[in-house]
Amino acid sequence: MSNTSLKSMKKSKKTTAAKNKGKKKDLKELSQTHGKTGDSFQPTTLEQVWGDEGLGKYGTLSEEEYSKQLDEYNRTDLQSHAAKVGIVPLDDRTRLTKSLLAQFRAHASSYKKPSDPKSTGLKVSQAAAKILSEGR
Repeated sequence: MSNTSLKSMKKSKKTTAAKNKGKKKDLKELSQTHGKTGDSFQPTTLEQVWGDEGLGKYGTLSEEEYSKQLDEYNRTDLQSHAAKVGIVPLDDRTRLTKSLLAQFRAHASSYKKPSDPKSTGLKVSQAAAKILSEGR
């Protein structure tokens, strides 16, 4: 390649980068959805069907409340709570709190299985039903 073609390539890269900088979007214009349709949850165990809400082990299913509860504990209370929950009590408070929160999230998510979306009742033609049934 000649020197002139290299210079023109460098210039085109610079102009493209300059054009892209001017197109920043404001954060207020951006939006994000989470895909949740509601707060109804489907029971996953027999205990849930019979009315167990999962409050026996931690006293709450809210992560914010549990995190506040852990912050209020002194080191001795935190270690005894960890032993009661089934975690080996560590001397490092931050590691112990992280492991307690991780186990709490697993416990809370087992009680919060989203309910199945209801079918819309769309009628499918016989030809479409035949095509869809081929995958079985």
